[in-house]
Amino acid sequence: MKIGFDNDKYLKMQSEHIKERIQKFDNKLYLEFGGKLFDDFHASRVLPGFEPDSKLKMLMQIKDQAEIVIVISAADIEANKIRGDYGITYDEDVLRLIDAFQGRDLYVGSVCVTRYAGQASADKFMKRLNELGVKTFKHYNIAGYPSDVETIVSEDGLGKNDYIETTRPLVVITAPGPGSGKMATCLSQLYHENKRGIKAGYAKFETFPIWNLPLKHPVNIAYEAATADLNDVNMIDPFHLEAYGETTVNYNRDVEIFPVLNAIFEEILGESPYKSPTDMGVNMAGNCIVDDEACKEASNQEIIRRYYKCLYDRRRGKEVKEDLFKLELLMKQASLTVENRAVVGAALNREEETGHPAVAIELPDGTIVTGKTTDLLGASAAALLNAVKVLAGLDHKLHLVSPEAIEPIQKLKTEYLGSHNPRLHTDEILIALSTSAASNPDAALALDQLSKLKSCDAHSSVMLSSVDENTFKKLGIHLTCEPKYESDNKKYHKH
Repeated sequence: MKIGFDNDKYLKMQSEHIKERIQKFDNKLYLEFGGKLFDDFHASRVLPGFEPDSKLKMLMQIKDQAEIVIVISAADIEANKIRGDYGITYDEDVLRLIDAFQGRDLYVGSVCVTRYAGQASADKFMKRLNELGVKTFKHYNIAGYPSDVETIVSEDGLGKNDYIETTRPLVVITAPGPGSGKMATCLSQLYHENKRGIKAGYAKFETFPIWNLPLKHPVNIAYEAATADLNDVNMIDPFHLEAYGETTVNYNRDVEIFPVLNAIFEEILGESPYKSPTDMGVNMAGNCIVDDEACKEASNQEIIRRYYKCLYDRRRGKEVKEDLFKLELLMKQASLTVENRAVVGAALNREEETGHPAVAIELPDGTIVTGKTTDLLGASAAALLNAVKVLAGLDHKLHLVSPEAIEPIQKLKTEYLGSHNPRLHTDEILIALSTSAASNPDAALALDQLSKLKSCDAHSSVMLSSVDENTFKKLGIHLTCEPKYESDNKKYHKH
């Protein structure tokens, strides 16, 4: 639980660096924002100390200079594409983003609908935005994009796109998800600004891979593990190496597209402002690591978690063959096995001792607490109770919730709510604990410890119910599970 990243330094350094980049152009910079702006939990896991909303806070430091353009593909609107983390469509997410930005006093200038080809659903969405007072612009499919530079940089290419009217020096281009057309929108704006005599610039803000860390640094390997399904591959930036004799890290898609981007810059601006994909980036995260070992260890844990998640998905019937192959390779590259995750061995050993499912939680000081399955409690509920007892300095044998209080809940579950499992889940034991806390000072003290479980690691010897998984997630506990069901009767469907 060591802090490895200086968040305050990052906020200051990152905002200053972006201001410097704005000044290098005609006081107009289009900044392509990759990754998550609000809830970058991956970054906070691999860079302990990085706050999930750090990028948003950084933007707020320069909010008077910034406006936001949200980009969404008409094809994604038409297909009702869903954001997996929120379970909402991309067009609904645009509205969520507008509310979220404006709630932080950040100016949203407009929404740009890319790949527009007369889709009725896109027209309906733009009408809805206009009625809400949000300006909309349309960009079209360009024949030969991104390789046919001559067509792209012409009136039949970028020239037919709407010119997005902006008023501030920094224009942040963001989107609900990948493939929305952020880069193409930036290029279109450069073309139109140049026609108006403004030498605007382009830069890219992507947290990972971190360009000034080694290629095989665990932080960068963890990024590959996180994007195994996208087939992103970290690589040495050959253009940067040739131009400066300096080894930096980028990823395959940016390296592959750079020669075309460079040609487009030259066509639009007369000369390219950049000699490499690394030059285009503005990410300062690598300069704010204060404990490299802490970040390495946190990243190694993330790699193992991603591996377990893939095994879990496969057990649930998801097609992950290529992803799993890649994650196995990344585990080898990082010299990791599941034994490097301390809670794994602890949970499996406890299961072997008791003959029933078990859960292990690693507390902030490194102490590992386990929970076993009993007649009253599931292993997850038992582990949570044991964890808060240890954190509160209470005796392990102490009953925070009496068996007499648990039995009526079991009766309610089985006799009235039709549950076949009488044992209490994590949410049920926490409600019971909070009820006990009203009259029992020890229970109240234990309840106060729950916030200390945030960012702790846990492992279950079996796949958990969705209720228990969600409780761990809400508590901020990083959970992994063995890819097996609790009962042999549950081979096909997880309840």
